[in-house]
Amino acid sequence: MLRGFALSLIVPQHHYEDVARWVNERRLTHRRTDGRVVGSRLVYERMPARRVRVNSPTASGVLLLADTLEVRDGPFRDYLEGELVRRADYRCVDDLAQFRDERRAVTKQGQVRSGDRHEKDDRSRVDDPRAWVLGWVNERKVAALTEQLVEQQRQTLALDEQLTRARAQRTAAQSRVTALASLAEYTSWAEIDWASALSEAEQHEAERARLLSGSSTLTEIERRLEANAEQSAALDDRLKALHGTIAQLNDRISRDETARTVEQRFVTEASTNDPDGLDAARAAYPLLEKRLGAQLPTTTEACRPASDRLTDELDAGIRRINTELGGYTQSLLQYMAEARRRWPEATTEMDASVESRADFTAFHDRVAGDDLPRFEEEFKRQLNTNTIRELAQFNNWLRRQAEDIDVRVSRINEALGAIDYSPGRYIRLLPERTVNQEIQAFRTDLRGATDNTLSPDDEQYSEQRFLDVQRIIERFRGREGYADSDKAWTRRVTDVRNWFTFSASERDRETDAEWEHYRDSDGKSGGQKEKLAYTILAASLAYQFGLEWGAERSRDFRFAVIDEAFGRGSDTSTRYALELFAKLGLQLLIVTPLQKVHVIEPYVQAIGFVDNPTGRYSRLQTLTIEEFRGRRSGRLL
Repeated sequence: MLRGFALSLIVPQHHYEDVARWVNERRLTHRRTDGRVVGSRLVYERMPARRVRVNSPTASGVLLLADTLEVRDGPFRDYLEGELVRRADYRCVDDLAQFRDERRAVTKQGQVRSGDRHEKDDRSRVDDPRAWVLGWVNERKVAALTEQLVEQQRQTLALDEQLTRARAQRTAAQSRVTALASLAEYTSWAEIDWASALSEAEQHEAERARLLSGSSTLTEIERRLEANAEQSAALDDRLKALHGTIAQLNDRISRDETARTVEQRFVTEASTNDPDGLDAARAAYPLLEKRLGAQLPTTTEACRPASDRLTDELDAGIRRINTELGGYTQSLLQYMAEARRRWPEATTEMDASVESRADFTAFHDRVAGDDLPRFEEEFKRQLNTNTIRELAQFNNWLRRQAEDIDVRVSRINEALGAIDYSPGRYIRLLPERTVNQEIQAFRTDLRGATDNTLSPDDEQYSEQRFLDVQRIIERFRGREGYADSDKAWTRRVTDVRNWFTFSASERDRETDAEWEHYRDSDGKSGGQKEKLAYTILAASLAYQFGLEWGAERSRDFRFAVIDEAFGRGSDTSTRYALELFAKLGLQLLIVTPLQKVHVIEPYVQAIGFVDNPTGRYSRLQTLTIEEFRGRRSGRLL
């Protein structure tokens, strides 16, 4: 029932975007044992960064399928437990009577009911470890798969032997069929009786030799016949060679005549249509001879290859020149775009195109010819009185925001000092300057660009200061190609909350000596982690609300809702948190199971009791704490 979920991949929220892009841009494949590459199927589950914990609806004496599984500690524990409650909320039943009564149930034999849908999958036995996918120990599955592998290898060897024998039999049968087919071409024994034919040929050859040896005239005739045969063969060879040469010459004559006709027609048409063009072409002959050199064609057949080769060289040269022109054009357009970006007011009516180069040239001449030095003093004054001073005011505003954090932390520490974190000890929050290099560099650059800005001495201005101010403002505006990173950088360095790191110091109330210092909760017990978490939660609420500690009357907004509150914490930690929230004057709406009511009861004024008896609609009943106690004592609730 959970096989699909067990074989899926869990992807945390901070990896989800990268995983989705990687899977979408690739074809998922794997290589089979036979070497073939086939497509694969991947299922992955996104684990949200924030999740609402789903508690198991198991009642007393009822066993659900989810209860039969154990989940080990780890970063995915809560997510897995929630998914199991949602996916495996089938009741485990022993007989079909219970199976019929339940809406979602499963039997030991593997029959599953989900409403009106029933399913039983017997493609593999439930006790076959080869199909198991859950668990922490896989020795039985490995052993079963190994046994299956050995058996399949044994069967494979037997089949290989049968295949080898069958192939040998097929080869022998094919050879026999081929031999029989060859014999079928002969219709009588005389056609293949080579022994009789050989004997008869030997007899005729012996008779011929006997006749030749007995007559000198026949011998002379035989000699002359052989000489004539040799001369005839030589003449035949020579005749064939002459015929080949004649054919080649005829073909060449034909091609030359055709080429001469084409060239003559071309010259005639050129003389008629463009006499000057023909003269210009003839004037280029010396340049062609110089360019071709030793490759100058001497036959009509060599003209076409030479023309094609020269055309290819010229085309390559044209492409190279066009490439260079394209590079120059791209650089020119980039410079034009940069000029429009740096001086948008002066280049509003100018386009970044090659056709506008005259406008940019005129703009350059105008700037180079203007009396710029007389504007230098005004530029210095505007820089100091406007840009740098406004930047200095921005720096002062950031400094005041940082000082306000110190004031708020002091106010929170005043509230925390009135509460015993442990007997005789209290908690103090300590803000420390961050060690983040980007933030430190930004504050250093901001101070360097704005120091001595209120001095009336204009000589304080320098080109370096202008460049420093320009660099900061450009990052605020977002540089080309770095807009997203500059935006994140601006948000990070201008949020003064990032200028601090916070830690907690547990101190002795009498001596004010530090008992323990908390930078994080590593190495702490569960109770210590809960108390520290509640302390930080209360401090953050007080900081966000800007609570006025000790004020008799205040118009602060102090309402907060805590869902699934104190469900897994200890009673001691819960009482500490409620006392801390009460000291801070927070108005709380606490959502919690009934098992924590006895702890929360002394700190609340009213209770909203929610139930869902039919499974379809929820009911809400609001009671004051006195009414709740009265009904509880009367067993009406």
